[in-house]
Amino acid sequence: MKQKVIAVIGPTASGKTALSVEIAKRFGGEIISADSMQIYKYMDIATAKPTEDEKQRIPHHLMDFVEPSESFSVARFCELAAKAINDIADRGKLSVIAGGTGLYVDSLLNGMQFENQQINQVLRTSLSMELQEKGIDHMLDVIRAFDPASAERLSVERNPKRIIRCIEVYRLTGTTQTELNELQQRYDAPYDALKIGLSALDREYLYDRIDRRVDLMMENGLLEEARRFYDGDFGSTASAAIGYKELLPYLKGEQELEICVGNLKRATRRYAKRQQTWFKRDPAVHWFNIDELSFEDIKSKAEELIRQHISE
Repeated sequence: MKQKVIAVIGPTASGKTALSVEIAKRFGGEIISADSMQIYKYMDIATAKPTEDEKQRIPHHLMDFVEPSESFSVARFCELAAKAINDIADRGKLSVIAGGTGLYVDSLLNGMQFENQQINQVLRTSLSMELQEKGIDHMLDVIRAFDPASAERLSVERNPKRIIRCIEVYRLTGTTQTELNELQQRYDAPYDALKIGLSALDREYLYDRIDRRVDLMMENGLLEEARRFYDGDFGSTASAAIGYKELLPYLKGEQELEICVGNLKRATRRYAKRQQTWFKRDPAVHWFNIDELSFEDIKSKAEELIRQHISE
């Protein structure tokens, strides 16, 4: 029997935290965060980490445990998440995976394999320099010539590290990332997962929630948090996080705060659009629209799905 897990996914500001907590309370669960930024210590406001009040005494795993100067990979996430799922099951609890990092969620639930990945530092440095000089769109064109499917996927993410890795894998192995993914997906999925997605029929409804969340973040001290990071030595993680880099021009005295906050809202809306594009590809997700149903209705319908899932 595969271990049953629940995944609550969707774009930022869609209500994943609140729903996952309610599910965990109702079914005796614990939450595993699948957010590539909430893993880092000190980055609390920018990453919208739930407060202790919002957690409602529900244990949360894989959150707030990595130093911002440290690197962290999806392979490491899957390793730690699998261990957490086993530990939670051993205590007779239900794992509720909650987060908006699609690569983390899919890699974990699909049982992706990460062993024996080749790395060539000279090639990686060369590709990094090429990306800096010619830009992401150029690198996507390079990928498109040998792996159109990966180019389409990466054009949504626009993640420089993954773009470089895609080219690196092909040049080192002669195998495309798409081919590797197909091979990896032949492994039997390790969990019996029920995926619950939160979205909105009206995109502007979600965008308004994002704008209001950014305003609340600013009220709660986001600017001061960003200043602490740029005054410290936290490597590239903080500078890449949405919520910090958009405020940097103000901290440098180069731009007015109102403009920077507007840029932050726009960057967050674009990120939410990329998240929705990623998750909408999965036909197994049970979607609920937050502008169509009340939170109580969504919770009730989700609980009905979970009761059926865990009884099968």
